[in-house]
Amino acid sequence: MRSHGLALPQRSDESSESMNTQEAKVVLEAALLTAERPLSLAELRKLFADELNADTLRVLLDELRRDWSGRGVELVALASGWRFQSTAAMRVYLDRLHAEKPPRYSRAVLETLAIIAYRQPVTRGDIEDIRGVAVSPQVIKLLEERGWIECIGHRESPGRPALFATTRPFLDDLGLRSLEELPPLSGQGEAAVAEFELHLGAAVAAAPAEAAPAADVAAAESEPASTDVAVQPSS
Repeated sequence: MRSHGLALPQRSDESSESMNTQEAKVVLEAALLTAERPLSLAELRKLFADELNADTLRVLLDELRRDWSGRGVELVALASGWRFQSTAAMRVYLDRLHAEKPPRYSRAVLETLAIIAYRQPVTRGDIEDIRGVAVSPQVIKLLEERGWIECIGHRESPGRPALFATTRPFLDDLGLRSLEELPPLSGQGEAAVAEFELHLGAAVAAAPAEAAPAADVAAAESEPASTDVAVQPSS
């Protein structure tokens, strides 16, 4: 987002006079409005030469979030940090600015992503055991290129299969701070997948520039879906 042109009040002696609360909020607001990605507390502390501790920053950010309450843009805390984003109520209007619609993901892709999200870390074999069908390499590739999953290691078993888990960008796209905030899925099979897609919201409807190549989506679409899959959190 573009800066609103906010300017800090000038002080006669910046080395001796501390910044007041309102000035600090103006700095935070300017940085977050112009950032292209969420900013962590460590990054935000750099704005003040690390003179403000994390607890003070959280208080200021909470105040700033309240300042923007009830508007079309909101300040949210995500897995990667803090960012300004449009509210859900504005999405129907903002979508009209994008003539080209992003690809929708197949049930096979959503099933695989849901299993990884709720059962992680898992191997491709684990996913196939749960789904009851083979997992196409294109499905894993699509989710990796989308930035939603990554290989975090290898299981110490024959063949040392890769272990997959979700990423911080995945949580950011869902508007979550941690995996503990993943909503529980009450259904199974198609109901669970439909419920999971609903929770994805803006992530499934992300900008075309961030979506996977159409050829990869088409290849993933060709994979058969399972007849009944349970995607409940691992115990």
